[in-house]
Amino acid sequence: MLEYVKTVLMKVSFDKRLFEKELRKALNLLLPAEIQEFKEWCYRKFSSNYEPVLNKYFVSLAG
Repeated sequence: MLEYVKTVLMKVSFDKRLFEKELRKALNLLLPAEIQEFKEWCYRKFSSNYEPVLNKYFVSLAG
């Protein structure tokens, strides 16, 4: 499932609204053990364009 959600995010990364929607869906699909790896990958790939969006979802997971 992890590779699937990565592929989806890569395909929708041109649009902020779609990116955020698919990120939210991905976090609901992934197992807790996969989330940390997914988080690191997301920040490596998308922080230059979508850091506020990433922070919105990943910071809320920490709390």
